[in-house]
Amino acid sequence: MYLKCAYEIREKYLRKDMLPTIFCPGCGIGSALQYTLRAIDDLGLNPDEIVWVSGIGCSSRVPGFVNFDGLHTTHGRALAFATGIKLANPDLKVIAFMGDGDTAAIGGNHFIHAIRRNLDITVILINNFTYGMTGGQVAPTTLKGLRGTTAPYGQFENPFDIAELAVAAGANYVARWSVFNYLQGINSIKKALQKEGFTLVEFLSPCPISFGRRNRMKTAPELLRWYQKITVPLSKAKKMPPEELEGKIVIGEFVDRDRPGLAREYEEYKKRAKKMMGWEG
Repeated sequence: MYLKCAYEIREKYLRKDMLPTIFCPGCGIGSALQYTLRAIDDLGLNPDEIVWVSGIGCSSRVPGFVNFDGLHTTHGRALAFATGIKLANPDLKVIAFMGDGDTAAIGGNHFIHAIRRNLDITVILINNFTYGMTGGQVAPTTLKGLRGTTAPYGQFENPFDIAELAVAAGANYVARWSVFNYLQGINSIKKALQKEGFTLVEFLSPCPISFGRRNRMKTAPELLRWYQKITVPLSKAKKMPPEELEGKIVIGEFVDRDRPGLAREYEEYKKRAKKMMGWEG
């Protein structure tokens, strides 16, 4: 796979007048954005046929930096807007760039029902275990024992496993990597963008400022070493007993299946309705 240099990607896809980004030193959002743009470039997709949608949060600022049409919407509602876009114009490819809190907390109901309907979009999920933009509160994905401003003595609630939740809800494609899994991340996004139905690529993303410094990992290298310690490849995890997987996060491709997407189902529904009402021709 030929990889263009970062300068070529920046010049082609980013809005120069919006640079530099707001992302903190060591943040992983820029890496996930780069992987997405590289996947789009490798596939030769037309930027005029792609719409980016986001909610509220650090990662939700991304549509403002890319030279595509996009919507920066309200907290947790990216998938509601994405539904309207896709059904109004099924020919558009819709990318939702979302955070873990935006997706699994206030947007949780939209998330599971967008998957249940098999909405034809690709979600790029930034999971940094915290509400990074609003002060470092614990998120639905924060692992037990980790600290945040709302859990100074350690998170005591059970976290969501977003990838497994998406598989159970019926997504067509689900993968999870850390942002340090460079080629795997790009290849998963390429797969996701080419599939019908709901596709999700989750990235474990370092947040040294709001998350790391509260958990004695103030730099990106420290978080990298932590990710190496807590992540387990799916192939290895299948052979491990549950007690050994406690506190670990499984990475890899969780599901890759082909079920008709919502856009196709909706078009078939309209045809049936016209036929039953005698409106054909």
